[in-house]
Amino acid sequence: MSEYSTLGDVAGKRVLVRSDLNVPLDGATITDDGRIRASVPTIRALAEAGARVVVTAHLGRPQGAPEDRYSLAPVATRLGELLGASVAFATDTVGESAQATVGGLEDGQVALLENVRFNAGETSKDDAERGAFADQLAALGDLFVSDGFGVVHRKQASVYDVAQRLPHAMGGLVATEIDVLRRLTVEPARPYVVVLGGSKVSDKLGVIDNLLDKADKLLIGGGMVFTFLKALGHEVGKSLLEEDQLETCRAYLARAEESGVQILLPGDIVVDTAFPSDDATPQPRVVPADAIPGDCLGLDIGPASGADFAAALADARTVFWNGPMGVFEVPEFSDGTRAVATALVGIDGLSVVGGGDSAAAVRALGFDESAFGHISTGGGASLEYLEGKDLPGITVLEG
Repeated sequence: MSEYSTLGDVAGKRVLVRSDLNVPLDGATITDDGRIRASVPTIRALAEAGARVVVTAHLGRPQGAPEDRYSLAPVATRLGELLGASVAFATDTVGESAQATVGGLEDGQVALLENVRFNAGETSKDDAERGAFADQLAALGDLFVSDGFGVVHRKQASVYDVAQRLPHAMGGLVATEIDVLRRLTVEPARPYVVVLGGSKVSDKLGVIDNLLDKADKLLIGGGMVFTFLKALGHEVGKSLLEEDQLETCRAYLARAEESGVQILLPGDIVVDTAFPSDDATPQPRVVPADAIPGDCLGLDIGPASGADFAAALADARTVFWNGPMGVFEVPEFSDGTRAVATALVGIDGLSVVGGGDSAAAVRALGFDESAFGHISTGGGASLEYLEGKDLPGITVLEG
């Protein structure tokens, strides 16, 4: 496994780069360009070395056919602005436009192919169909650089199969992500605190299971906390609840007590009678976590819990945070997430924001990204790595 600098002189060569440019769009307007900005350093370095850079990426979840709402055209424009140079855009993945666009590149220029998921072969479970698409992608490059960390947990054509067909290496972004995640799992500096939020316990089962043996403290907020509260016998009203995970949560609480790991749950909750919507003015109120009214649902951890979480993080030397503490997009339910982010900024050690909604939250709430040790570009990939799973897009680079 190597970084792209080991591929040697790339001048004049077509370098196929798998980036993660899966950004949120409001129509054709990019609402958070964090993943594009994270992809720029590797693309720029290759272009400055004289490579003819061919970027592949996906956006959204099209079903193997073109859909205008998932076009990467707005991303090509933004990528060009960030690079300070025009980015040629192919209107298909491997067809006439792609071939002509790549064929027209000169040394140091960059092209972006249309959404790879517009081709059914990209995500196919059939090895032959996926391989056939990978053959067509590989024909557009001489070398392959894997730099889309947000997709390395997927066995897909542009991530996995292309690496089997071209000389390959990881890009700088992926190399950094793997280095940081190793620091979270191999002899992390202590105290080591894990903060988990987001909507569902089931999304975090593997990471809880694996990190209960590694962390000193586990702080739990977000929608997933209500399954834990219910497991303790508390009523949670209309809050998000996974009934089928109650026994699992009880088992985690018992295991943590036996092993001396502190699981900290919120003591107060910000509730409302309905989920925030355009036709309803938020009416937040704070209630004890063990006394959520039957007609209410929890939408954030309360102010006392925010202070408790911040205190639990104060002496941490290593922190991994994945998942907001509430519906941070609505100001009335953003304080818990803000409290955690503020605490992370102040720690003396490694603070890792684990991608996905957590990364979006720190940007939406106005935090300086450089104040955190690392903001991951791949929430799902980060979680699977921390669960101890093999990531196909990484293991293939080792071959």
